Amino acid sequence: MEATSYWPFWLLLIGIASVVLQIAVFRIHAFLALVLSAILVGLLNPSEESSLVGAVELTMQKMGSVAGSIAFVIALASILGVALTKSGAAEKIVLKFLSVFGEKFAALALLLAGFILSIPAFFDTVFFLMIPIAYSMGKRFQSHYVFYVMAIAIGGVLTHCLVPPTPGPVIMAETMSINLGIAILAGALACTLPAAITYFVSKRISSNMDVKVPDMGDEPESDEKNLPSFLVAILPIVIPILLIVGASSMDFLKLGNETGWFKTTIEFAGNKNIAMLVGTCLALWILAKQKGFSLSQIGKEFEKPLEIAGVIILITSAGGAFGAMIKGTGISGVIEDLSNQGVTINLVLLGWVISSVLKFAQGSGTVAMITTSGIMVALIQSVDLAYHPIYIYLAIGFGSMTCSWMNDSAFWVVSKMSGFTQGQMLRTWTVTLAVMSVLGMAQALLLSWFLPLV
Repeated sequence: MEATSYWPFWLLLIGIASVVLQIAVFRIHAFLALVLSAILVGLLNPSEESSLVGAVELTMQKMGSVAGSIAFVIALASILGVALTKSGAAEKIVLKFLSVFGEKFAALALLLAGFILSIPAFFDTVFFLMIPIAYSMGKRFQSHYVFYVMAIAIGGVLTHCLVPPTPGPVIMAETMSINLGIAILAGALACTLPAAITYFVSKRISSNMDVKVPDMGDEPESDEKNLPSFLVAILPIVIPILLIVGASSMDFLKLGNETGWFKTTIEFAGNKNIAMLVGTCLALWILAKQKGFSLSQIGKEFEKPLEIAGVIILITSAGGAFGAMIKGTGISGVIEDLSNQGVTINLVLLGWVISSVLKFAQGSGTVAMITTSGIMVALIQSVDLAYHPIYIYLAIGFGSMTCSWMNDSAFWVVSKMSGFTQGQMLRTWTVTLAVMSVLGMAQALLLSWFLPLV
């Protein structure tokens, strides 16, 4: 192989370096950094379609294509999460788990509640909602306060990084052409073992730390009688998942004929856009019922979550464009040539490494997931995978939680709200997430060998 044929590898490294430098060093917004990096890769690509003007135009086209496929879902997920919080549905889910598990297993209840609530809502939102409960429990059991905080973090981070319809996992599944129902089931199942082991690791770490519960003032406790029932509260989360998984099962289990009305109906209802619309409408109905809101008042509640969703959509679209420009360099052909020469590259491990490096360098797990999945899809298409690409999806998700330190916004959210110092955060939050990440990567690697699903 000629030396010049390695140019796509150099373009990959230049693209990654460009993203990291712009975000981490020059503090450029992730959206702009990803767009500029995509254009840079296009300009340096010797292919005919990536001329000076073509590099810019192609980047914009790819960005629009990605936005069209995920914008509606991300916007709905933002509205759904806020509606669950404002209606009291999310609080009801937390309180229900605490009542079922009791004080002895309060940390486990918080972990499971965080796990469920972070499926439709952003981690920051879930943590803001649940940290007052950790305060209350911590005042009664001071020695367990750190453990309560970390239990919330474990549950919330896992689904934030692995289970759709959270933006990062949705984008990964879309980019890598993985069935969304499979992504939901595989992501949820893959969380189980790392969560269980990290739960006990966190308990051990927490037992050696003494953190005073912050004094946030004597806020009146909410009246549980005014909250929706648990069944009603959890419907907006469960129904979209059941619809999506149900539609996926039709194809996976070969149920129904190709043109039958039953299969057509299930596939329509299980389309990610329709399923999320159903869940969002349910959440808004609960909000209107609980608060007595009119349509105009509900409309005002949309404004803030849609602003947040807009930023996520822009970053997502830019990340998709960056991945598409990497794919256009011809790197898949280089990987294929290397494979034919007997050079083996484990894509599960590579996906985890790239995601971890990007997470460490620029702080955002979502950006790490978006960028890495775009890179990996170009590599996946170059080889005959001996395992299902879901394992690469899982590796990227687990990699995006590695090395969370001072450049991660979630690091500061947890630190400021929980009253942890930076040193305490590094010894608890950073270590816990790193353990969870390595366990998840090892699990994905082993399963790809022993349960390839192909």
